[in-house]
Amino acid sequence: MPTVAPLDITGHCVAARFVSGTPFFALADGTIHRLDNGHKVTEAHDGLLSATRSLDGKSLLTGGEDGRICRTGLNGEAEELASFPRKWMTSIASGPQSAVAFASGRNAWVRGQDGKVREFQHPRSVEGVAFAPKGMRLAIARYNGVTLHWAATEGKPVELEWKGAHVGVTFSPDGRFLVTAMQENALHGWRLEDNRHMRMTGYPSKVKDWSWSIKGKWLATSGAPAAIVWPFSGKDGPMGKAPMELGLRGDSMVSAVACHPAEDIAAVGYSDGMILVVRFADQKEVLLRRPGKGAITSMDWDETGRRLAFGSEAGDCGVVDISA
Repeated sequence: MPTVAPLDITGHCVAARFVSGTPFFALADGTIHRLDNGHKVTEAHDGLLSATRSLDGKSLLTGGEDGRICRTGLNGEAEELASFPRKWMTSIASGPQSAVAFASGRNAWVRGQDGKVREFQHPRSVEGVAFAPKGMRLAIARYNGVTLHWAATEGKPVELEWKGAHVGVTFSPDGRFLVTAMQENALHGWRLEDNRHMRMTGYPSKVKDWSWSIKGKWLATSGAPAAIVWPFSGKDGPMGKAPMELGLRGDSMVSAVACHPAEDIAAVGYSDGMILVVRFADQKEVLLRRPGKGAITSMDWDETGRRLAFGSEAGDCGVVDISA
């Protein structure tokens, strides 16, 4: 049976991530909690808005209401990478060669390994940033589409247009597709070889979380009473194909998803705090956690796929061990 090690803290958990095998929990109040031979706390920001794990898995990158971008590793020290006072750092992404992208208002920045920061200005506010899986190509979600920049060169940006507000962006792990979350209850995508559009609609609420499966065959998403899982293995991605619905519940919405690092299974977190793990092949479900105090906001598997860290909007966080 899975066992749950709870961590009850006060406040909204923005991100739960494993860093060098240690569970980290970034809270909206600016604190970063980690379970490393006991419960330890780092005061990283005066208000925390965005968080992501570095590509090498050795640190947590965070952006705050204090205009700071920080990197926190196992030593618990929040190293300041950049500071823009009075700007709210609403999105952040980790890139190759220790690059970090972050955004506030109409501006996005990329900080390179050498510490130099390059600015990208846009006519409308930047809502999400993501690096391509290879190289220094940066996608910026904005109103009416996405802008693709080459972060290390002066090449002309590529504009991908689609009407509406795009509030998040992700590349498929093979780099063939780009997907955005919309302000409306939908996803939009492009097949990058020819910029062909992909519409993924039918959600009853906004998609606030997503996760690519191993090798990028599937994209699992929140925003419905089940995890909506779109197929991306074929040449056309999800175009003309129906998604799978995993972990359907009539009384609670899916609020977070996390695909397993080695198998075609996904952890599915709900608005009542419950967590299931569901297998893609036969939709078999296993209960990992009973309902809690608040909606699950973030989940992350460790590299072995045996432990799942989770956080909620009420601060009842923890780690599930499925090997027990």
